[in-house]
Amino acid sequence: MRTPKAMIVGMVLCPCGLLLTLVGTMTPSWRQVSLVPEQPSDLVFEQGIWELCSERQSSHQRLCGQADELGYFKEVPVQVARGLMPTSLVLTLLGLVVATLGVRCWQEEPRHPVAGAAGLVLLLSGLMSLLPVSWYTHELWALPAVTGSTLAAGYSLVLSYLGSCLEILGGLALTLSFHRCCKKRRAPKYPPGPAREPGPPSTTYSNPWDVLEDERDGRPWKSTLPCDSDL
Repeated sequence: MRTPKAMIVGMVLCPCGLLLTLVGTMTPSWRQVSLVPEQPSDLVFEQGIWELCSERQSSHQRLCGQADELGYFKEVPVQVARGLMPTSLVLTLLGLVVATLGVRCWQEEPRHPVAGAAGLVLLLSGLMSLLPVSWYTHELWALPAVTGSTLAAGYSLVLSYLGSCLEILGGLALTLSFHRCCKKRRAPKYPPGPAREPGPPSTTYSNPWDVLEDERDGRPWKSTLPCDSDL
């Protein structure tokens, strides 16, 4: 039996989503702050959920571990992202392990209930990472920043958003396995037919005179070939 297309789609999208979400979680570029007053014009501050960095665009000199003077890390969206993003990564790994056990691999047929349960776990992990990303995006311009500076979404926020959407789509694709499982259960099961009793061996006649002799003697006969006496 071939692996269903929905399972293949789920097993492709979810690892891609995990990779994007992992990169977005670890890199410090959820928000970019540029054109800061009383600072060089080519200086850009990058803010993540774990650390703060600054980079000179002209020389590409990068310095991380900046002090949080404005209380950026104390904001609720940042704290929520710190808690939910790692939890989502762990849940995604768990869902992929369960999905691997359900999507055939070494078996002749896939385990549809197991694959469907893995889809639910991956769907939950995608929603769990999409929630802090959406909240952070909504509060992007409300988070502490120097007055008069320019704010923009960083690449880490975009990668996290894309990874969450891929995990949700992959989870939905694997969840479709429940439909095939229910379809198999609803299929009518017909009882086995009665066993046929073995009858007497049939005799094959090649000469019509042999048939006439058996009829004259009163012996039963059964021919598989047409002969003249059948007319």
